Amino acid sequence: MEAVPFIGIDRHRLGVDGVGVTTLAAFHGCPLQCRYCLNHRCLEAPDGLQRYTPQQLYDRVGVDNLYFIATGGGVCFGGGEPLLRVDFIEEFKRLCGKGWNLTAETSLQVPAASVRRAAAVVGDFIVDIKEGNPDIYRAYTGGAASVAWDNLALLLGLVGPEHITVRVPLIADYNTEADTDRTAERLTALGITRLDRFTYLTKK
Repeated sequence: MEAVPFIGIDRHRLGVDGVGVTTLAAFHGCPLQCRYCLNHRCLEAPDGLQRYTPQQLYDRVGVDNLYFIATGGGVCFGGGEPLLRVDFIEEFKRLCGKGWNLTAETSLQVPAASVRRAAAVVGDFIVDIKEGNPDIYRAYTGGAASVAWDNLALLLGLVGPEHITVRVPLIADYNTEADTDRTAERLTALGITRLDRFTYLTKK
């Protein structure tokens, strides 16, 4: 497999990317154009970015193997959109085996087939659902909310609610607390039990 670009590798993270001590590996590339994108580099040309094959990334992050084993942690794939690189994640899982837990931080704006493949190798998912209102979702991201919500229902059936955390943001100039309440209610009705509600801190 050829090397793919990453916008960053961040070691020794605790309590933000899943269970235990984790290393965040952020892929370049995203299907959305969020107005307050936190990782602009993922949408720019990949010139100058570090590239890794699954083996090269495994060799780099493997220095923290003892931390991963001792805490039940591992690697969190983010970005950008990690499920655009599900083939990479599958190969990485083959290398690290059952000893490391893999987490994916995803918008679920990918084909359903990618969700099914990811569910077979990723232990936990952090889903940034953005919004339940399709008009607000499109205004903020440029994408279709139905893709994310359909894939969330699919993922829930594949891995269960105990492996999914859904982030529900309050986004300045785009939604209101009442909107986030409605999104949270819809998620709860769907069967989601782990919600992370927060406010985007934006620069104006």
